[in-house]
Amino acid sequence: MTAPSGPGPGQPDPGLAAIISERRQLINVAYRLLGSLAEAEDAVQETYARWYALIPAQRDAIASPGAWLSTVTSRICLDQLRSARARRERYVGQWIPEPLPEPAEWISGRPGAPADPADRITLDESVSMAFLVVLESMTPAERVAFILHDVFGHPFAEIARIVGRTPAACGLAILERTVNGQPGLIAQLSGITVTVFAFEIAGNRISRIWAVRNPDKLRPWTTG
Repeated sequence: MTAPSGPGPGQPDPGLAAIISERRQLINVAYRLLGSLAEAEDAVQETYARWYALIPAQRDAIASPGAWLSTVTSRICLDQLRSARARRERYVGQWIPEPLPEPAEWISGRPGAPADPADRITLDESVSMAFLVVLESMTPAERVAFILHDVFGHPFAEIARIVGRTPAACGLAILERTVNGQPGLIAQLSGITVTVFAFEIAGNRISRIWAVRNPDKLRPWTTG
């Protein structure tokens, strides 16, 4: 007689617990890609909906559920970024990312109620307003490639499958450079400078960011 493979009656499903434990990581990825906590939560919710839409045999065939969830979340975010570009271009004024409070001040939809810890974003330099504004100047595919590789350490081969490009086309690198005598950044794709970021600094803070993508204006960075 074959013993049942799942948990016994009344026992928690360890597989389910592992899947749910990925939620915070997915929220972190989605927020950095979308710049909006509400949109990030929607993307993660859609990811879990797609997971539970799979039949058990399909879920059992997935070697790394965490990687599957991360891939699906990234693809959902990529689709949202592509549709959001046109929407944000019609936005009155400069579109900026959604600000986040400190963890101690984090509240949910109910005033004064603590949010689910799984929904909290890990606050570091990759969610600073200046960093997120810089990301806005990238194409959706560039943004996904940069966040997944440079922030979360995903391999380029995996990123290439998400954005539908070759691994080489996903080699986006952000480097520190001096721009017009001031600290700046450049974005290089396969070793070619595709964007130069210049900053206006007031009181040790970045008050303005310029992103130059016009190839004619980037000649000093791409020749000689």
